[in-house]
Amino acid sequence: MKTKILTVDDSRIVRIMVTRALAKYDCQIAEASNGEEGLKVAAQERPDLILLDVTMPVMDGMTMLDRLRSDAALRSTPVVMLTAESAQENIARADKLGISGYIAKPFKEDGLVAKLLPLVALKPKTT
Repeated sequence: MKTKILTVDDSRIVRIMVTRALAKYDCQIAEASNGEEGLKVAAQERPDLILLDVTMPVMDGMTMLDRLRSDAALRSTPVVMLTAESAQENIARADKLGISGYIAKPFKEDGLVAKLLPLVALKPKTT
């Protein structure tokens, strides 16, 4: 079974970069452009990991994270904040809500993979 990863970011470029970084691995990538959409996709897809931006329109990442932690079916899903947001209060709030990691934008593809490897089983694609 493929590892499912949901990336929630209002930047299409960031979502493409995540997909490209994980292209060598046997995983399924789902995408959402804001927290509201991300919650719907997460409920439908049941991802093994969520990459979540903080600053987004419609619903921000902190609100989405709070709602994920309130949902019995999704509360244990590992969430890695992938964001340019560096305000200490946001980092502290995310830590309190139980994030599994924090990756600052801009990021390098190999750095992203290195942060995700301890959290999910990323198996190289076989050809």
